[in-house]
Amino acid sequence: MNQWHLTKACYHLKQGGVIAYPTEAVYGLGCDPWNHAAVKRLLVLKNRPWQKGLILVAADYQQIAPFIQAISEDLKQHLLTTWQQQSITWLLPAHPRVPAYLRGESTKIALRISQHQTVRELCQAWGGAIVSTSANITGHIETYNTFDVRHQFKNRLDYLVQGHVGGANRPSEIRDALTQHVVRS
Repeated sequence: MNQWHLTKACYHLKQGGVIAYPTEAVYGLGCDPWNHAAVKRLLVLKNRPWQKGLILVAADYQQIAPFIQAISEDLKQHLLTTWQQQSITWLLPAHPRVPAYLRGESTKIALRISQHQTVRELCQAWGGAIVSTSANITGHIETYNTFDVRHQFKNRLDYLVQGHVGGANRPSEIRDALTQHVVRS
């Protein structure tokens, strides 16, 4: 992704906008996770209840660290290793400052360090993690390209990042990092 598009996407994130961007398997919707109004707007656009919580995606561990409680070095290394090998979203104990609108009714927060180039470039340019939920209205089919995203959301998004989804067959598996329980396969 070129610098102009990164700058434009980050501008909209800073303004409280909702953007769409390619991820490992589908297009995702994203916004600034610390901006309550932006997250609320994303949830309304998607028709998703806040109680379910949201996934945050990042380019590196430093970008997710503010959202979690301290974890052991062994667990951290395990997470980093799995993130390099596959697209897994891990549920980790949320830091007390993480708002309920991000974690839903859980005490955990869903996080993924992405290996998808566009996601990594976007998070690096933004300087932190962003919300990452599939870019489809709840109950509608998932979106795999900009045409699909425009068809579902018309002109209600602030910016649409061009690019290709990765080679994953489905959205990321979700696992509890402490129990290894698979929440979504």
